[in-house]
Amino acid sequence: MTLDWLNEQISQYGIPAGMAEIVTLFIFFLFVSFFAVIATAALRKTIVAFIIRWIEKKYQWGAPLVHNNFFIRISWFVPLAIFSNAIDSMLDQSGAAHLLAQRLIMSCFVIVAVLSASSLLSSMLGIESLTRKTKRSMLQGYVDGLKIVSYVLGAIFIISIFTGRSPWGVLSILGGLTAVILLIFKDTILGFVASLQIGALDLVRVGDWIEMPQYGADGDVISISIHTVKVQNFDKTITTIPTYAMVSSSFKNWRGMQESQGRRIKRPLLIDLHSIRFCDEEMLSRCKEIEILKEYLENKEKEIEAYNATHFPKASTPLSGRRQTNVGVFRAYIVAYLKKNANINPDMTFLVRQLPPTDHGLPIEVYVFSKDQKWANYEAIQADIFDHLLAAAPEFGLRLFQLPSGYDLRSLSLMPAVDGSVMKD
Repeated sequence: MTLDWLNEQISQYGIPAGMAEIVTLFIFFLFVSFFAVIATAALRKTIVAFIIRWIEKKYQWGAPLVHNNFFIRISWFVPLAIFSNAIDSMLDQSGAAHLLAQRLIMSCFVIVAVLSASSLLSSMLGIESLTRKTKRSMLQGYVDGLKIVSYVLGAIFIISIFTGRSPWGVLSILGGLTAVILLIFKDTILGFVASLQIGALDLVRVGDWIEMPQYGADGDVISISIHTVKVQNFDKTITTIPTYAMVSSSFKNWRGMQESQGRRIKRPLLIDLHSIRFCDEEMLSRCKEIEILKEYLENKEKEIEAYNATHFPKASTPLSGRRQTNVGVFRAYIVAYLKKNANINPDMTFLVRQLPPTDHGLPIEVYVFSKDQKWANYEAIQADIFDHLLAAAPEFGLRLFQLPSGYDLRSLSLMPAVDGSVMKD
């Protein structure tokens, strides 16, 4: 069956020549489309389905290819090939209709090729994520860059097909528009370069906990692409950050803590300055009953006695010579208590230090690292430590500072003044 024969059959019904030709082409299109649909469906149900099952069963890397529809997209070449052969055999190759149809088919071939290449690149990224042993990956930026290059080349080939120019000629025209192209693709270029820097310098990886206050980001990185870095905050919201901002702006990456042997506890206890005093014999005797302080106090007492006997043999006041203070003994107690705590890592920085006094009292800062880095466990360990220290401070005659509250003001007594007004006592 040829188009001329079909056209003659339709013309017998009194249809005008121009309309008969259109009807002929429409019927031809329906027939070829039906054949192409049947052929494609048969291919996917048999050969493609067999290949997918075989790859999924035998190879670990088959899943990304299937998930990204690589084989489905490749199968689109079959109907395009059917249309191409039908056009060559049924249309006059010297006519305008044949030329237009061939250009459309060639453009579709280019589109399917670009989509198949994009699917293959995405599959390569999925395969790499399955096979790599660490979270570090430099492939994402390259894959995004190659996708953009494939899209640009596909557009150049399509323009070349419809204009009849060589692809190099189209490329040279685009080269003359470099300034415009750079302006249009500025963010893409910046993102591509930034993604390469992020990968090369290992600034951030998928799974890292980062903080970037200027973008409202505080959570785990869930994806890094050429344009954006997505962060899932701890309230489950998603923050999108431009990729180039990870290079041009500052951010905090908690990976170092996660890969270390501990998580820092850094918090002060504020001691009321009016409660600090020298220790008397009664207090020292009471403190010696604390098991973890007994050895320290005995050694300290011998050291001070030896020092005073040498430098202050006739000391008559507490200010003559060295004396222990309740805040010093409390600091020693904190050190001993933390050393006995199995949740504290003794191999990392271990400090209990006194900071300069402020209008809120004397800060005694605990600077240690917990062994457990998980957020909930870390907070529980920190809370247990300070629960105990806050309760222990009064045993050393120390008061912790806090601003006056309603409870404090309630204890104030009011006395009548001489003139009959009320004054505070």
